[in-house]
Formats: sequence, structure tokens, C-alpha cells
Amino acid sequence: METPTSSSPAATKRAPRAAAASGWFGSALEYYDFFIYAQAAALVFPSIFFPKGNPTVAIVASLATFGVGYVARPIGAFVLGHWGDRHGRKNVLILCMLMMGLSTFLVALLPTYSSVGVLAPALLVVLRLIQGFAVGGEISGASTMIGEHAPPGRRGFYASFALQGVQAGQILAAAVFLPLAAILPKDAFEAWGWRIPFLLSVVVVIAGYVIRRRVDETPVFQEEKAHDATPKAPIVLAVRENGSDMLRVVCMALMNVVPVATTVFGATYATSKAYGVGMSTTTLLWISVAGNAVAVALIPFVGNLSDKIGRRPCIIVGALSSGALSYAYLWAISQGDTVLTFVLAMLMWGMVYQGYNAVFPSFYQELFPARTRVTGFAVSQNLGTAITAFLPTLYAVVAPPGTNVPLIVGSFTFGCAVIAAIAAFSARETFRLRTEDLGVKTAEPLAREEYDRLRTAVSA
Repeated sequence: METPTSSSPAATKRAPRAAAASGWFGSALEYYDFFIYAQAAALVFPSIFFPKGNPTVAIVASLATFGVGYVARPIGAFVLGHWGDRHGRKNVLILCMLMMGLSTFLVALLPTYSSVGVLAPALLVVLRLIQGFAVGGEISGASTMIGEHAPPGRRGFYASFALQGVQAGQILAAAVFLPLAAILPKDAFEAWGWRIPFLLSVVVVIAGYVIRRRVDETPVFQEEKAHDATPKAPIVLAVRENGSDMLRVVCMALMNVVPVATTVFGATYATSKAYGVGMSTTTLLWISVAGNAVAVALIPFVGNLSDKIGRRPCIIVGALSSGALSYAYLWAISQGDTVLTFVLAMLMWGMVYQGYNAVFPSFYQELFPARTRVTGFAVSQNLGTAITAFLPTLYAVVAPPGTNVPLIVGSFTFGCAVIAAIAAFSARETFRLRTEDLGVKTAEPLAREEYDRLRTAVSA
């Protein structure tokens, strides 16, 4: 029996699936690391890494350390995007995984403020910077790896698995905290229980390395390398040739404001004594799990929908709808209505937000040519998310206890959504472009009949 070669039909069918599986598992494991920090910053860190005299100051400081990770992301995107465009998509993804796993594991070993004083939050910030640096190359690298392996007419569907992995990682992050927060007494949870999810990062490093080592480099990058077409300075070329598209991605990436409002500030608003809403930590963790479970189920369907009707309609509707629902979600929290908060989280975060979230992994990479794809995607996306990173800290300042928090925070969220929708509307549609024509502004899309024929042939 003949063993399939890299060019055989069996190998051709396997490659997109293997790349999607690698992107899914890698993103899930890496974002598990990133989001256990987010959960801890909202629920635990204010009381153990900062002075306890003023709870409002402690909340602001803890959320600021969360935001620091996003500041490091553009730097990581610049370095790791350069690496991905110069040395390969596969290599950069392995490097991201190793850095993220090690820095997260070390958080578990940190002393508290009561033990070493100001050194504790200083070390926390350093490790968060490393986390942010590492994650800066993850989504762009994983999405590009999957998209460049994807068959014709299916890039949206396959690339969406990278974001499905991200949502799964958030479920894992919340799910690990759930039994610990529910079973352990508060003193035990704050003393040592919170460290367990961080210690489990050892598993992340091992599993991620094994999974990603088994995936082949993309044919697109191999072609670039074979013709010595990889640029020496991808960021310079990306800005010169696709600067306007980078700006569009920065603006669209402001949609990170929705998960910030939901999982970071929303958790603080609902559980902190300063705001006085009084929801339990366990309740908020379950809300996060439920919303993300809905997202995991929907993401491939939305990715597939974008292959049928286009990227722009999905992103515009998803952005405006989820931004508008933020008012209702935060109002439900302010009323202490657990059931309504649960329902709105699933509707806003789990469902309509996926119009943006499931589609941006394919859309962003399709705006750039192969030689600068990882860099253009990574740098511009992470600049946009960095802008939203300190919004929880800003919210704690401009919407302190006693103010109309849903109106203030909801308005910031919806404003960012409007900017993202306008940016998407101004971009060119990319879903019917050939992979080799991506990033070429003069390229003509396939005729609808030819495109549908190719999609049907792949699905057969």
C-alpha cells in the first residue's frame, strides 16, 4: 500500500485538518495560561499582591497588571511576527508556547505582598510582560498557519478554529478556578488554591510542544523561502505597502473591548465589595464558562458563514450588536440579577460577538501578502487590543462606586464597536480571493460561480 506523500490527495486533505487541530490545541493551551491570569487579577490578586488599606486602589492596581500584558503584546508581535515571516509559521508558534508556559508557571511561585512587600507586584508585572510578549504572536501565527493550509473557499471555516481554541482556553481557565473557589475556604483559596491553575502550565508546555512539532510548515511560506522572497524587515514592508490595512486592523481590534467589559471589568464590578453588587465568584465563573461554551459551539458555523456571504457583513453586525448589548449586560449586573446576567452574557459574548470573533482570524491575514502576513496581522491587531487593555483601569477611575456604571462603561464599549464597524466597512472584501492573490490590492475575486464550484468540490 502506497504511503501518501505531501502532494498526494490524502495528504492534501490531512494538512488543513492537522493545521486546524494544531491551531486549536495550541491556542486553547496558550490562552488558558493568559486567561487564568485575567481571572486571578479580577478575583484574587487585589487582596494578596497589593496593600489592603484601600480596596478601590487595590482593584485599580490589579487590573493595571492585567493591562501590562497587553502593552507587551505589540512588542512581542513585532519580534515574533518578524520571526514568523522570516523563519516560518511553525517555529514562531513553538517559541510562543514555551515562553507562555514558563512565565505562567513562575506566577505560581511568587511571594505575596504580606511576605515581601512591593517586590511581589513588581515580579508579577515582569512575568505578565513575558506573557504578553509571547501571546503577541499566537493568534496571527496560528491563524496564518491554518489559513495557508486551507483549501479554496474554506479559509474562514478553518481559520475560525484558532479562535475556537481561544474560547476553549477561557473555559478551561474558568473551569479550573470553579471547583477551587467553590470547595476551598476563602483563606485557603487566597493562600494557595489560586496557585494550582498556574502550576498546571507544565502540562501546557509539554502538550503544546508535542502538538506543534508534528505540523508541516505551510506551502505558502515554503514557496517564499524557496524563492528567497522573505523580507529582511517585514514591518517596514508591511507599513509601506499595507499601512492603511494595518490601521483598519488596529481599529477593528478595538472589539477586544467586549471581552474586557465581560470577563475582566464585569467580574470585578459584580464581585468586588467596593461596588457592592454582591455576586459570588463562583457565579461569575459559571457565567464565563456558559458564554464561552456557546461561543465554542457557534464559531465554526460563523466562520463557514463568512465563506458564503463575506467577512465584512459578519464583522459589522457582530460588532454593533455585541457593543449595544453591553449596556444591558452591565445593567443586569448592577441589579444583581443572576439569571438575566447569565442570559445576556450568552447572547452578547457567546453569540453575536462571534460575528466578529470567528471571522477576524481569516479576514486580518487576508489583507496582507504572504511575505508580511504574520507581521502585519500581529502588530496591528495587538496595537488595537493594547488600546483596550487599560480600559478596566480607566473604568475603575471614571465609573467608581456610586456612578452609573452601565451607562459609562457601556458607552465606551459601544463607541469602540462603532469604530470597528466603520473600519470593516472601509476594507475590501477578501473571501473570494485566491490565496496567492491575498494582499494584492488590484487582485480580482473569483466569479461567484467558480468560487461556489471550488467550495463544493472541496466539501465533496
